[in-house]
Amino acid sequence: MTPEHQKLPKFPDLVAKIKKANVYEVAVESPLDFAPSLSEKLGNKIYLKREDLQSVFSFKLRGSYNKISQLSEQERQAGIIAASAGNHAQGVALAAQRLNIAATIVMPKTTPRIKVESVASYGPKIVLHGNTYDDACAHAYELAEKEQFVFIHPYDDIDVICGQGTIAIEILHQMETLQASTKQQPIDAIFVPVGGGGLIAGISAYIKSVNPDIKIIGVEAEDSACLYAAMQAGERVELEQVGIFADGVAVRKVGEQTFDIAKHCVDEVVLATTDEICAAVKDIFDDTRSIAEPAGALAVAGMKRYIADHDVTGKTFVAIDSGANMNFDRLRHISERAELGEHREALIAVTIPETPGSFRQFCETIGTRGITEFNYRYSQPEQAHVFVGVQMQSGVHEKDDLMAKLTSQDYPVLDMTDNEMAKLHIRYMVGGRVDGVKNERLYRFEFPERPGALLRFLNKMGQQWNISLFHYRNHGAAYGRVLVGMQVPDGDEPQFKVFLDEIGYRYWDESSNPAYSLFLN
Repeated sequence: MTPEHQKLPKFPDLVAKIKKANVYEVAVESPLDFAPSLSEKLGNKIYLKREDLQSVFSFKLRGSYNKISQLSEQERQAGIIAASAGNHAQGVALAAQRLNIAATIVMPKTTPRIKVESVASYGPKIVLHGNTYDDACAHAYELAEKEQFVFIHPYDDIDVICGQGTIAIEILHQMETLQASTKQQPIDAIFVPVGGGGLIAGISAYIKSVNPDIKIIGVEAEDSACLYAAMQAGERVELEQVGIFADGVAVRKVGEQTFDIAKHCVDEVVLATTDEICAAVKDIFDDTRSIAEPAGALAVAGMKRYIADHDVTGKTFVAIDSGANMNFDRLRHISERAELGEHREALIAVTIPETPGSFRQFCETIGTRGITEFNYRYSQPEQAHVFVGVQMQSGVHEKDDLMAKLTSQDYPVLDMTDNEMAKLHIRYMVGGRVDGVKNERLYRFEFPERPGALLRFLNKMGQQWNISLFHYRNHGAAYGRVLVGMQVPDGDEPQFKVFLDEIGYRYWDESSNPAYSLFLN
């Protein structure tokens, strides 16, 4: 893609507006920190733009304040409203407090309490509505129309975009200062996390107007790639559903104005998996001793993917560390998945003989590699199915070599490293095999993490089908990951499909997942 930043007819004064954006009454010029560990590991000079160090631990206050500070007196008297489950809400609430404007924030009922309390500390009226951001946003629009509030959009607004664009001014100024005092090479690319597109629109518009040689590379979560889909299609695309792990960028459709800018100014969009994002959280911690939220670490995850895919060395890259608003409870899940994202751990299912000494022989085949977990329970007299985590020192190729070695020793082996059900549920359930469960179907759900979600599920289900398996483990997120086994006779399929559609929870049919047949069925 060739950027055409000079062809932005809809936004002739965009760069001038970015330069004049009013953000520093609430924001600070965040540091551009060199990341020595990441730089050494990746063979490039890596800098982190530390927007996690803003007072609300996110870049969002820049755009919010720039927008709200420009409201007319009449608009200020009317009051403002916003919909958000986190960072945008805090930015709006802080701006409203500083400017003495009445604010209403609509948040989904699934919003973690710590985020609700953080927003409430700035004094706005909090309205909890619906299970998702889309529910909350629709209700906020209704209230805005009814009460004549001014709606503050989280990304699809020029004043918001220009506020975020001030980050680009800082990056270029900070790098110029480094170049004056050291032999630092110019920036080759800036990696920017993408949700609705406000941040990348502001940064890319300014960078391409000042130094078009710098690449602007957007990074999206693999399961929330609305800008990537729009770039591929040449127009905005609404995703049927989005992943919730990186909740700060979980947007189904990129903004209209943000896309108009991005399609001219963004060079490329790369995608990152959940495990790669977890690994990036750890990378940032290793270099800064700070903990980024998943969306905050997204740019680093995408940068690592880009470097690996293009085999790049000796370049200078900047990644935006966009936020640090994360529930402490999520750290457990992130730490478990970080090693997988770094390809330093493999999860495998292996069948070994159910005989004395077979476990020792299996460990001898693995060699001196560390075993991170070993899950097993007796289930049949001839064979034992074991779920094993093995440390890797040299990445994907080492895992392939291990799989080949086990196969050559006549061990039936299955790679579970990328099996989401195995990573979320099976590893905690080995030993739950039973006989005589007829017509069992296995489904993985995302339940809203709020009181009544399970009861609603059971009420919709009624007494038609028996629950034969249930596993839930809290991950500190807005949605709970739940694995459910239900006994559904073949003749009940139409009714069962109606039930799945009516419940309204995101789900996956896992009945054919090999981990199910090995360890549970």
